[in-house]
Amino acid sequence: MDLNPDQCYQAVATRDPRFDGKFFVAVKSTHIYCRPICRVKTPMRKNCQFFGNAAAAETAGFRPCKRCRPELAPGNSSMEVSSQLARNTAYHIGQQFLAERSLSELAETLGVSDRHMRQVFQDEFGVSPVEFWQTHRLLLAKRLLTDSRMSITDVALASGFKSLRRFNTLLRTRYRMTPTELRKQQRQQAPKRFADVCFRQSYRPPFDWQRLVGFLAARAIPNVEVVQDGVYRRTVQVRRKDKDYSGFIQVSHEPGQCALSVRLSESLLPVCALVLERIKRLFDLHAEPTLIDAALADLAVDRPGLRVPGTLDGFELAIRAVLGQQISVAGARTIAGRLTARFGAPLNTPVDSLTRLFPTPEAIALASVEQVVKLGITTKRSETLIALARAVANGELLLEPGHSVEQTLESLQRIPGIGEWTAQYIAMRALSWPDAFPHTDLAVKKALRKSDAKAILKLAEKWRPWRSYAALHLWASLEKEI
Repeated sequence: MDLNPDQCYQAVATRDPRFDGKFFVAVKSTHIYCRPICRVKTPMRKNCQFFGNAAAAETAGFRPCKRCRPELAPGNSSMEVSSQLARNTAYHIGQQFLAERSLSELAETLGVSDRHMRQVFQDEFGVSPVEFWQTHRLLLAKRLLTDSRMSITDVALASGFKSLRRFNTLLRTRYRMTPTELRKQQRQQAPKRFADVCFRQSYRPPFDWQRLVGFLAARAIPNVEVVQDGVYRRTVQVRRKDKDYSGFIQVSHEPGQCALSVRLSESLLPVCALVLERIKRLFDLHAEPTLIDAALADLAVDRPGLRVPGTLDGFELAIRAVLGQQISVAGARTIAGRLTARFGAPLNTPVDSLTRLFPTPEAIALASVEQVVKLGITTKRSETLIALARAVANGELLLEPGHSVEQTLESLQRIPGIGEWTAQYIAMRALSWPDAFPHTDLAVKKALRKSDAKAILKLAEKWRPWRSYAALHLWASLEKEI
């Protein structure tokens, strides 16, 4: 956003939650930076300086506020970043790419030179990729030191630091505190077990939790996901440094706090940063509903704060999308359950209904067409599932944000059996692309009372760049699960 100082100060003075995470206010007299919603006494205008991200504030010499905790602020939509290259770079940094590999490797992954990537990122965010990464992992470490009893060494490793010495030095330089001193400030009731840690993931209101969790409930894969009494639970598998970490998560809504409450199993401790980032995608916590609803106008009036459900795993979502072609939601859910029972690994959890991990790309890639057909899936669709799995397993297809949406759509549609509808649906939910639009969808046609797909696509131009949200509103307008 454009940081108009007068508008920013007005948001600070009124503690407007719509601007939480959109910018940070730094106070020159205290050398501390805060979220706009911070409950401390409003600073004098002449002492305020405004930054578009936490890294810029910290690079300028300001320390995070201990009261409002900038590390808990919601992030920004990908549409907030004008440069696709800068957007993709930031995504990979958030996924801890630099914890394992170098900047030059990141540039190679994005198909540009190291120098060009750094320059574009600096122009967009006002800091270098390294400075952005340092702030990202320091704020995560601060969060873990405050909210858990994880050992300092485990905190350093979970936050992406390769050495405890580097962690101690950077924390002391940036925050003028050692990890031990910061830990002394934690809540007296900090949980003894990591599994009891409650992470709060903030969002900007309004937030239509009921419709979002209802959408996920209708599509919950048996033994992998379950929604009960408005609480979402599921099994999770995350790979980091060629090692798989498995466990389960629980997510519930805290409307009074404008946040989701997230609990993780202890087995996910080393990859908590990745899991939390994926939960943000799953529940679309980066969205700015006021802006989106205003752009959609009358379409969004009856459903303020409607979010686009994402996914924890792009491959899982893509398989689910293929299974959902031309059959009901309930039918696709049943078949997905059979696929999981046949190819997914077992997992012990405290939740009786969560007993399996969704199959990996490698597991389905090695399956024969005959094995998949036995699950009640047609031969052609079985071939599509296996081809999709092989493309993901060998790295030809990357089903996550941080890459070219256009190229991913082209790659998807080169797979026999994946057409425009499936590709757009995957872009909407797996790629977190806010401007995807399945204009050939039967429910979209019904909601708009139009049968001509080209005419629908033309009509949807007025909803750019939020057509994914427009599609969700059209589906919801039919008042049934699609």
